[in-house]
This record gives sequence, C-alpha cells and structure tokens, in this order.
Amino acid sequence: MELRGGVDHGPGQPGRLQRWASTALVVAGLALLPWLLVLAGYLPGGSGPVQWTTAWVGLDALESLGLVVTGLLLARGDTRRCLTAAATATLLVTDAWFDTTTASAGEAGAALAMAFCAELPLAAVCALVACRALPDRGR
Repeated sequence: MELRGGVDHGPGQPGRLQRWASTALVVAGLALLPWLLVLAGYLPGGSGPVQWTTAWVGLDALESLGLVVTGLLLARGDTRRCLTAAATATLLVTDAWFDTTTASAGEAGAALAMAFCAELPLAAVCALVACRALPDRGR
C-alpha cells in the first residue's frame, strides 16, 4: 500500500497526495539548512561534557537529512522510505519534546509554537508515510 491519495496508480505514476507529500518533505528539509546556521550562532557553545551547539545542530541536521531523503524516496515510490520516515518521525518528536521541556520561561511559547506548527505535523506526515510504505502481508 502506498501513499497515493488512496488510489494505486501503479509504478511510476504517483498520485497527487504522494507528489505533494514528497515535495513538502524535501522543502521542509532544505528549509532547515539556514536554520542550522542561525542555531549554531545562537546557542551557547559550552565546554566540557555538555556541547549544546553540537547536540542541537546535529539533531536538526539529521532531521533535515531524513526529511530530504524520505521525500526523495517517496517521489521515486521506493518502499525503503518506511525506514527513513520512521527514523525521521522519531527525531522530530524527540526534538519537540526536548525543545519544550528545556525551554526557559521566556522561550516556552516559541518552543510550543515550533512543536505544534512544525515538528509534530512533520512527524505525523513521516509516520503516515512510514505506515503506508509497509509491505502488504496478505491482508
């Protein structure tokens, strides 16, 4: 079963929903790239055991890579997208969790807005892509 707007169009003929989702995932992944530069300049560097800049920029870089690769695999109709989509959904939910639970009082609103307007909706799309790409086992 594939994400094709509820209709199986056959190989090489993605449906409108599949094209929309693949484009949205790639665009979202590419949109994260400038954010990585902002994040790298904004976060305190830290020294010793806590390297916040490395941790947060690394997490967002993995999310960006996951979104782009998932979108490209979806556009190609490649069922391996279930792997990248599941991993990316997990990263996005983890990011939303840590953003909201570690935000200071002054940053809580922005963290919640990012979680509910970007990270969690993208995680839901990735989860849907992952579930729809699972092989049909005779059901």
